[in-house]
Amino acid sequence: MLFPTETVYGIGTNGLDEKAVEKIYHIKKRDRKNPTNLLVSNMAMVEAIAQDISPIEYKLMEVFFPGPFTLILKRKKIVPNIVTANSDLVGVRMPDSSIAQKLVELAGVPIAAPSANISGKLSGTVLSNVIDEFADYLDFAINDGESKIGIESTVVRVIDNVPHILRPGFITPEQIKKIAGKVILEENKNSISPSSNMKHYQLHVKSTLVYSQNNQKMVDTIIDISKNHTHCVVLCCTENAKFYRTEKSIKNVISIASKTNLEEYTKKLFSYLQKASSLSPDMLLIEGVKKEGLGIAIMNRLLQVCNDNFIEIPIL
Repeated sequence: MLFPTETVYGIGTNGLDEKAVEKIYHIKKRDRKNPTNLLVSNMAMVEAIAQDISPIEYKLMEVFFPGPFTLILKRKKIVPNIVTANSDLVGVRMPDSSIAQKLVELAGVPIAAPSANISGKLSGTVLSNVIDEFADYLDFAINDGESKIGIESTVVRVIDNVPHILRPGFITPEQIKKIAGKVILEENKNSISPSSNMKHYQLHVKSTLVYSQNNQKMVDTIIDISKNHTHCVVLCCTENAKFYRTEKSIKNVISIASKTNLEEYTKKLFSYLQKASSLSPDMLLIEGVKKEGLGIAIMNRLLQVCNDNFIEIPIL
């Protein structure tokens, strides 16, 4: 089944049925080394699949469940190896979506629900962008319009009573720190976090991420790069779109959202990247954002999209 959550659309099945989960991996062309999360609808379901849950882990779930937050917990044997990529740990999330919650509740078991995309492509935030890829395999699909958040959940593992963010998302380090007193943002890729050690978000068009705290320098650099290409597309904040539209070297300008509204930015990010890619540019130039708060998650996704082709211009 293909269904909405508040983060992105998911493709799901019985998370405790190994053969059913194997079908998801086959359909998505997903690497078996890449674990997947389990969606739950209540705490009883969490305790049915996880053990040795610490007080700080309970506290994090109390605050951030339901929501765009995945907690890595020690699994029980009931969870199939394929879900965890043979790890003793499992990612657990309680979605803040009435449709997703109802589906898990009706299923009566946790749902294995990776994002609705063929592995290596962008996650689906609009049903029409992904349904054709899965049409031959689906029992049913539920359309709930555009995803409310637009990027995948924050993934956290607690180590020695300190939350470690393995994948940044809509729940920010500052929010977690308020609850736990301390938080560590992992820079290294970690195989126990879904998609963290896999090639992800490949657009198959040449792309470069550009950022500077000096807005004019960022704009000038993007314009200079564009002059070396014949079909350049720019993805930018709404405030800067006017600067690029006057440049003959830039064929298309896509303004995603105001740089002061990162919530809207995350909501539009994947669908606008797909739109930019569909124009088949010989260079896609993307404005970056400041790496704080939600900007950490946005830059994490954009760096993957651009395969780490990143130009950061100093303020000097």
